[in-house]
Amino acid sequence: MSDENSLDPVELATELTIAWLGNQNNRVQADDVPAFLRTMHATVLELSGGKLVEPTAATAEDAPAAEEFTPAVTVRKSLASRTHIVSMIDGKPYKMLKRHLAGHGLTPAQYRERYKLKPDYPMVAPEYSEARRVVAQQIGLGSKGRSAKAVAAPSAKPAAKAAPKAAPVAAAAAKPKQAPRTRAAAPAEA
Repeated sequence: MSDENSLDPVELATELTIAWLGNQNNRVQADDVPAFLRTMHATVLELSGGKLVEPTAATAEDAPAAEEFTPAVTVRKSLASRTHIVSMIDGKPYKMLKRHLAGHGLTPAQYRERYKLKPDYPMVAPEYSEARRVVAQQIGLGSKGRSAKAVAAPSAKPAAKAAPKAAPVAAAAAKPKQAPRTRAAAPAEA
């Protein structure tokens, strides 16, 4: 046990980094190894109760670089079509971005923040939104309940009174009637 405690934090961090990099499942570019080693060293110092060294300028430069996201398309190109919105993540067109963003673990607010978009950046294509609005109005969504139907009903009644009452009967009489179906008798077994 005295050998484990006598290890220098730098040596321990180096050993852990070598072991981590030796695992074939961990793929790291050569440029990222120094930053990983610094992180590992800071973690070892923190766990051992040693004095934590303030991050250097090189470490501070690495952190913002990891947070920068390059959009696949420009904002203008993203909103160029009325039929779809082009995702800034992968450059593919979508009618609605919300499900696509959820697949990438983002909310619309996080997506707007990540790519520095305005708060009113749309998540649904204009043409698709218009089609959904029309369908919703046709089925009666958005009305204020029974009070809105009561207000709409008197305005519809005068138009209905103007139509002759005999028209529905005439329309029903014009349809040919089908003869009722009969079952064929099953052959008797002897």
